[in-house]
Amino acid sequence: MNSLFSVLFLVIVLFEPQIVMDEFHALKSEKEENLFMVKYKNNNSVSVQAYLCAVEMKQAEYAFNPMTKFKIFNKAKRKLNLLIETNPKNIDLRYIRLLLQESTPSILRYNDTIEEDKIFLKKIIEAKKISKQLETYIYKNTSL
Repeated sequence: MNSLFSVLFLVIVLFEPQIVMDEFHALKSEKEENLFMVKYKNNNSVSVQAYLCAVEMKQAEYAFNPMTKFKIFNKAKRKLNLLIETNPKNIDLRYIRLLLQESTPSILRYNDTIEEDKIFLKKIIEAKKISKQLETYIYKNTSL
């Protein structure tokens, strides 16, 4: 019984980022985004935190006040960049940052590492050190 528990735990840990990735890309409303944030706010996985940061950043769209929008956006941006500083080889973090930078209006000036992230992701893809699922999302949602 103990080994069965260990196997189940390992399966959950290995596939959790892929499950979160699918949930992230399926989000269609503010309500779904809020539920996603509640569900994963206490998750310590760096890959899961990447998707959480993206949803937090998107919350700026729902604020009325421009200064509030800017504060929400910058707080999530700082969090994401700090995660990347401490985990520079995490593929999900780099994918999410590239996705966000390419979709963020240029007025917010969040585009300074696009080329760096593209080079990183290209190398990972060429080395086949990435899941097919994540590779598909990268090609579908970025300019790579």
